[in-house]
Amino acid sequence: MSDTYSQTLDIIIVGGVSGCGKSTIAAALAKEAGYPFFEGDEYHPPENVAHMSAGHPLTDDMRMPWLTTLAHAARDGAAQHGGVVVSCSALKRSYRDLLQLESGGARIILLHGSRDAILTRMAARENHYMPTTLLDSQLATLEMPEPQEKKVFPVLAESTPEKVFQLVQKTLKNPLAPPRQDH
Repeated sequence: MSDTYSQTLDIIIVGGVSGCGKSTIAAALAKEAGYPFFEGDEYHPPENVAHMSAGHPLTDDMRMPWLTTLAHAARDGAAQHGGVVVSCSALKRSYRDLLQLESGGARIILLHGSRDAILTRMAARENHYMPTTLLDSQLATLEMPEPQEKKVFPVLAESTPEKVFQLVQKTLKNPLAPPRQDH
């Protein structure tokens, strides 16, 4: 890309532990914005899925290549469509930092809630490879955003999907969450 040309992209990542509603909220945001929706789980290599399906949490060494692949796909998709919305756990600051760096500056909404509320949602899902037994390891891994993290916004996700969606919309309209990044 030449120095005289600047492309603006809008990349929104909806994160949180399994069962928090990130795919539901991300899909709704994508529909509203007219952007493609990228389900982060679809970018896991088969060995990651098999590992989690067997009830084992992923290691950082297993996560980092997946996060890099997902961030590059988001960046490429946004370059083609002007923006994308992605669901991805983004549990640790180091994961969010990598996603933002490799995507070119994504905004991240981090959904969170009580163990009981999330466990109830997980138990109600059908045909998902992530067993409820991994919730505790995900909650132990979860690092809530620190004040110095830019473009990372926690949103409580214990209400109905409609109300959580409204909270996310309000958060993204905040002047501290500008919708575009220059590349």
